[in-house]
Amino acid sequence: MATVFGIGVGPGDPELLTLKALRLLRAAPVIAYPAPEQGDSLARSIVAAHLPGGQVEIAIRMPLEVARFPAQAVYDRAADEIAAHLRAGRDVAVLCQGDPFFYGSFMYLFGRLARDWRVEVVPGVSSLMACAAALGAPLVARDDVLTVLPASLPEAALEARLAQSDAAAIMKLGRHFAKLRRVLDRLGLTQQARYVEHASMASQRIVPIADLNDDDVPYFAMVLVHRRGDAWRNP
Repeated sequence: MATVFGIGVGPGDPELLTLKALRLLRAAPVIAYPAPEQGDSLARSIVAAHLPGGQVEIAIRMPLEVARFPAQAVYDRAADEIAAHLRAGRDVAVLCQGDPFFYGSFMYLFGRLARDWRVEVVPGVSSLMACAAALGAPLVARDDVLTVLPASLPEAALEARLAQSDAAAIMKLGRHFAKLRRVLDRLGLTQQARYVEHASMASQRIVPIADLNDDDVPYFAMVLVHRRGDAWRNP
């Protein structure tokens, strides 16, 4: 039986692709990847130098910057196209930026294909780890509990969860950054917060939160907060 491989391609640096991902990617006769309605796929660009050529490519086009769109139809069509190759005996490698099961788009294809087909998930380096490495800021120390929060949460919910967190990673910033800044200020956590965008990519940027313009923060940005500051310095 043909196999679907959900391949985590990492946060952006092509050298963070795992050896297993590289092997499967080169061997697959078909690759699929998320892409904007117009233009190139970020996931594909990460692995472009490793592609052997001659593979069938499926671009799963969707409005990536829009919170609400007809996602069911997009993933239904993509699953049908992938299944057609599987029925013909061809393995399909589906690329997913970061890790497939950590806010990864592959999970929606997994839900449609796993009942009928063999599916193997290949973990990838997540943006969470890449951001911590870029900032030189360990995520947690000793008995700290890490909370991962999407910035799209309502402001009151975001504040309530941050108020109870030892350490937190706030993802998917973009247009939600002004809201997060207000919450951090109210909780007195701004000085313990670190910001990075496009971690591990050539466009990586680390900026003090006080110097940021609310309108210039991209979706692929993250804030790490540690209530105890540099807690890892005191084991």
